[in-house]
Amino acid sequence: MPGFVREKKRITEPNMCLSSPLMQDHSKGNHRSPSQATDEIESLLLPGLPDDVAKYCLALVPRSSFPSMGGVCKRWRSFIQSKEFLMERKIAGMLEEWLYVLTMDSEGKESHWEVLDCLGQKHRLLPPMPGPEKVGFGTTVLNGKLLVLAGYSVINGTASASADVYQYDSCLNCWSKLANLNVARFDFACAEVNGVVYVVGGYGVEGESLSTAEMYDPDTDKWTLIESLRRPRWGCFACGLNGKLYVLGGRSSFTIGNSRFVDVYNPEKQTWCEMKNGCVMVTAHAVLEKKLFCMEWKNQRKLAIFNPDDNSWKMVSVPLTGSTSVGFRFGILDGKLLLFSVEGNPGYHTLLYDPNAAPGSEWRTSEIKPSGLCLCSVTIKA
Repeated sequence: MPGFVREKKRITEPNMCLSSPLMQDHSKGNHRSPSQATDEIESLLLPGLPDDVAKYCLALVPRSSFPSMGGVCKRWRSFIQSKEFLMERKIAGMLEEWLYVLTMDSEGKESHWEVLDCLGQKHRLLPPMPGPEKVGFGTTVLNGKLLVLAGYSVINGTASASADVYQYDSCLNCWSKLANLNVARFDFACAEVNGVVYVVGGYGVEGESLSTAEMYDPDTDKWTLIESLRRPRWGCFACGLNGKLYVLGGRSSFTIGNSRFVDVYNPEKQTWCEMKNGCVMVTAHAVLEKKLFCMEWKNQRKLAIFNPDDNSWKMVSVPLTGSTSVGFRFGILDGKLLLFSVEGNPGYHTLLYDPNAAPGSEWRTSEIKPSGLCLCSVTIKA
């Protein structure tokens, strides 16, 4: 498994003493029994180091070693799973960005999640997700973890919508079950905003179109229903921009054909409002540089870029470089947008769009691509 080369870091404290807690303090009234000393060692992340220093030391370990670290002891495992660990990694400048791609084989029979880094090197395959196979599910990232939500499955010949939510811990390389949604659904919108996950609309258990919405609080592992949409909506998608939830695309029972309405939820005011200049029939979307990038089914040689600051759209032509393929899925790595072909063309070179490049140099090709057809992807920093 490839390692990562990082600049070496040192912690220097002028008068720091790293003596073992087992050393007896023979001053009067400060004697400790062997059991007390053992308990103190076991309560420390690293014996002999204050916890703040120990946390910084653990934050310097390469990401590929996290699963092994999680097996050392319960305290290490708990720390690696916490939001504090990600913050320590960020402070230390050690966050590593990996792309998690759900891929399908060329025959369309088997799918799996695989992990790519910014060099396109594959690190691992994820363990199989618990539960039955699903379609129409949602994916998002919360606190460095991948969430796979709800969906539609067929069990013993019976088709049904699911309320299941599974979480993949990217640090420990394992799945766990979270609280169920209040409303089972598929073909819905979902996104993370300000540390909270939202799901909106979709189809219900009886195939009915839904207007209900709910939010997930990771601190309580609880889903709570919030104000519903003004009309049912399905086949849509969502994203978080400027601290608000945007729901776009798909269809609505109040419109003929595909909906251009954009539903915007303000978490502070806990209310919805509407815009009327959205995209329709979106086949791929991603948020990059605080802007939304979309590709519409009827215009797949152009990117539609939405700026929430002034609610404006900008169209950017997709070059023919690398392939004349139409139909893409998006990925994001290192501040750049990757366009993976949905066609099984082995000679295809991934298109890369750099929004910060000099005019005329935004597009180039990249060797980064999944081993099969990309169904969806998420980017996780840890």
